Amino acid sequence: MDERMFRLDGRAAIVVGAGHGIGRAIALAFGSVGAAVGCIDQAGEPAKAAQREILAAGGKAEAFACDVTSEAEVDAAVARFVAACGAPRVLVNGAANDDPTGTILQLTPADWTKTLAVNLTGCYLMSRAVLPHMIAAGGGSIIHIASQMGRVGAAGRPAYCATKGALIQLAKVMAADHAAQGVRVNTLSPGAVETRRMILRFGDMETARQVSAPLHLLKRLGQPDEIAAAAIFLASDASSFMTGADLLVDGGYTAV
Repeated sequence: MDERMFRLDGRAAIVVGAGHGIGRAIALAFGSVGAAVGCIDQAGEPAKAAQREILAAGGKAEAFACDVTSEAEVDAAVARFVAACGAPRVLVNGAANDDPTGTILQLTPADWTKTLAVNLTGCYLMSRAVLPHMIAAGGGSIIHIASQMGRVGAAGRPAYCATKGALIQLAKVMAADHAAQGVRVNTLSPGAVETRRMILRFGDMETARQVSAPLHLLKRLGQPDEIAAAAIFLASDASSFMTGADLLVDGGYTAV
């Protein structure tokens, strides 16, 4: 296979949630295969840190602080990126709220609304801002970061599971709506990955490993770079015959 199929040379790519964890790994990976990367995160400094690492490795990157629940901020960030790097040919929607654990009786309306606003509406707003530029440029690839929890339930995670399932369905509809315009839309669904979010939920990484690793057939947690490799596949020409699909990279979590 021609390794050039996995390259993103000459393509502008926006990664939302680039300041931490999976999003950061994807941003760095895109920079390493030739993309001009827009590192977007609610917190400006982590986005700039990702930008600096890409630049230090010889890549091209811009960084923008953006609240994806704000239409005005999303539109402004996309406009600034287009002015700096050109029309995005790749968009990764990876923003996720740190949702609390609890049943719907314990989850406050504010908690529910916030999780939907970040995980789902933020994806809608970012896609809506990017699509006209992507279509005008001849098409591209949009990737929503979903989860294995978009396919199976997890006790105490009603808002998170609802949004991740919704992203899988949203990608299918967007794929149908925009295939004729050269836009492919897929979801990427990781299993449990060793990131800051696991520490927030379990207190420390060792506890996260003890609790979550046995739930995966491979008996370990994933690494951010493993998810980033899958994102390169979905963003590049290597997946040119793939749209409306959900790519599971979950260590076998949903296999049995």
